[in-house]
Amino acid sequence: RRSAVMAAALEVGAKIINDVSALTAEPDGLNVAARYAAPVVLVHMQGTPETMQEAPTYDHVALDIFDYLEGRIAACEAAGIARQRLIVDPGIGFGKTMAHNLEIMRDVSLFHALGCPVLIGLSRKYFIAGLSAGETAVGRVPGSIAGALHAISQGVQIVRVHDVRETVQALKVWQAIRGDTPGT
Repeated sequence: RRSAVMAAALEVGAKIINDVSALTAEPDGLNVAARYAAPVVLVHMQGTPETMQEAPTYDHVALDIFDYLEGRIAACEAAGIARQRLIVDPGIGFGKTMAHNLEIMRDVSLFHALGCPVLIGLSRKYFIAGLSAGETAVGRVPGSIAGALHAISQGVQIVRVHDVRETVQALKVWQAIRGDTPGT
């Protein structure tokens, strides 16, 4: 979320900007992103990393996030960042309660209307433990895979995962059961 870090990383070969502030943390964030050809992930976060879990509230979580991301897309385009470079992430766990996270996952297909690829990053998130037996991060792999498969079933194009091999195996089995061609 720091423009100097973005620029330095891109200069030494980083291929993507993944910003939890959706390019709002610093005034120069939009300018830095516009100067490079890298794709930009616009993540929704209510508050800052330090305050995001202090009683997050929404009128309707998915619609509120949709409106926010729509505004960030418009700001990016106005700054010269082509929509084709943008990826939206509703920010599972970033200023959301367990109920908010579940509602986002139920409504995740809504975000396709933004006209950008959708990314979901719920791998090993704390809310998974809250739905289960309070497992530590490494014990949340099954829940992470279940969430990833749900997201993919709703058309999400990108899932951020920690356990790549396990998720790919689950995806291949799931695709075979559905009769999908692997890799689609």
